[in-house]
Amino acid sequence: MIGPRALLLASTLALVGCSLAPKTVLPAPPVPQSWPVGDAYLLQSEAALPILSYQSVFTDARLHSLAEQALTNNRDLRVAYANVAAARAQARVTRAGQFPAIGISGGAGYSDSNGASGSGDFSLRGGVTAFELDLFGKLANASEADRNRALATEAASRTVRLALIANLAEAWATYGADRDLLAIAQDTAANARENVRLTRARLDGGVAPRTDLRQAEQILATAEDAIAAQTSALAQDENLIRLLVGGDVDRALLPNGLADVTPAIASLPAGVNSQILLRRPDVIEAEYGLRAANADIGVARAQLFPSISLTGLLGFASNALSSLFDSGSFSWSAGGDVTAPIFDAGGRRAGVAVSEAQRDAALAGYEGVIQTAFREVADALAVQGTIAERVRAAAANTAAAADTAMLSDARYKGGVDSFLASLDAQRSLYAARRTEIATQLLLVQTRVALFRALGGDGGAGAATS
Repeated sequence: MIGPRALLLASTLALVGCSLAPKTVLPAPPVPQSWPVGDAYLLQSEAALPILSYQSVFTDARLHSLAEQALTNNRDLRVAYANVAAARAQARVTRAGQFPAIGISGGAGYSDSNGASGSGDFSLRGGVTAFELDLFGKLANASEADRNRALATEAASRTVRLALIANLAEAWATYGADRDLLAIAQDTAANARENVRLTRARLDGGVAPRTDLRQAEQILATAEDAIAAQTSALAQDENLIRLLVGGDVDRALLPNGLADVTPAIASLPAGVNSQILLRRPDVIEAEYGLRAANADIGVARAQLFPSISLTGLLGFASNALSSLFDSGSFSWSAGGDVTAPIFDAGGRRAGVAVSEAQRDAALAGYEGVIQTAFREVADALAVQGTIAERVRAAAANTAAAADTAMLSDARYKGGVDSFLASLDAQRSLYAARRTEIATQLLLVQTRVALFRALGGDGGAGAATS
């Protein structure tokens, strides 16, 4: 037959672990089930996109080497990983509150009065010093909230990692574009110097007016200014790459131009189901934040109910060492405390309302992150759908401008056209070449943006780094 003490114990154990937190229900993603379809998007397939890694998207070994350096040395990433370690430790601290605290204490004393034989007092006490019965899940929900916050912090570290890799790829590509722009400026300056020399000779021979010489000198000055500007830009590009990598950079790892960059960054397919956005680290972070806010409601609700704490001690006490382990020296004690709110002017209920409002805010934030992610991917796909035509048009424009400049120069030297027409053609060629480089860079930047927007490299977190 089960006695009353056993029934009481069974009832107490049944209450322990009871949770007042509402069940977390994630809303359906507030975005369409597929990306926009149309001429601007060029839907290519409905096959699911696999989890991306930077090694599969960025195919150049030089960029891989820089990325590995960055993942090891970048200071922002180190801060993010340290935050993950702190969040995990805090979760363990909170979790420890669910278990009894066991301690031990001891003491010794000796007294000698008027020459009489002395006496000693010795004691040893140990056992459960404090333990709160988690009848309503307050401690369990607090532990769950901190666990989810630790997971959210880990997802945030993966966001930092993703941004680091994407920023490094963009900086690497920009360096290549600036190398090309510097080469264009140097070519233009060389042609301008030759034009200045020929025009000065024509002026000295009485064939050309002084205005022709001044106009040729303007083209030369513009090109020389561009050389200085692009030299500075390249130095700044190196500084940025050095910052991202977290140390010195071997220049052999840098591209010689966009001809190196474009094939090194693969194009990503469109037509992927938008559920893939749930893999983005910022979406994962928002989800765990929502789960933590939900657990906080359970903590606040548990505050409305009594809190029961148990203390217990088990040990020995004696006034003489010889009798320390006698049966009579053994002692034990146990006690319990119950605290229950009577009147707090609605403070505890207000705490529940605060937690519920914070949960609602976390829910709206979770949905907002998904919507923002969808917009970023859709924008990148819109550019990707038309960028090939823009690159083709820019190349055709450059070819036409180069032919026009050649013909105008020949007509000027043949006395058919004025020098102004030749200068205009040279300016148009310079602008066309720069526009072509900018368009090619945009193509690469769009690929990197899509890698970032889809949450590329999302499978690698702080735990494995």
